[in-house]
Amino acid sequence: MWRTLVIALIVVAGVWVLGIVVLLLLGRRSAAREFASFLPNLALLFRGLSRDPRVPRGSKFLLLFGLVWIASPIDLIPEFIPVAGPLDDAIVAVLILRHILKRAGREVVAEHWRGDPAVLERLLRLTRVAPPNEETQAGG
Repeated sequence: MWRTLVIALIVVAGVWVLGIVVLLLLGRRSAAREFASFLPNLALLFRGLSRDPRVPRGSKFLLLFGLVWIASPIDLIPEFIPVAGPLDDAIVAVLILRHILKRAGREVVAEHWRGDPAVLERLLRLTRVAPPNEETQAGG
């Protein structure tokens, strides 16, 4: 099992590096920087959320499942296929984040995000969970 996990991590890292190189070759430095930090920040987010007492136990199981899914060599779409390869991983991550947002709240997720806040905002928009309404917060 460990051997399979190591191979999976090497494949994911290879696709990740390839994506960064392609973005750099296309002259998209800021996109390359965001992409380079996304997977480590996502892993840190999931790890932090899995240790947070405000996150329900069932949600922590989903976080663990998400980490295993992303690292797993068994995917719906193979990782080596450009653009589409990481798509199933991204969909799983967004669905898990959507669940966590509903259970623990936006503040908890934001507290554990270590990357650029703008990247987190784009990611949270993908979850389609509405941010808190300012009128509701103000009591009106």
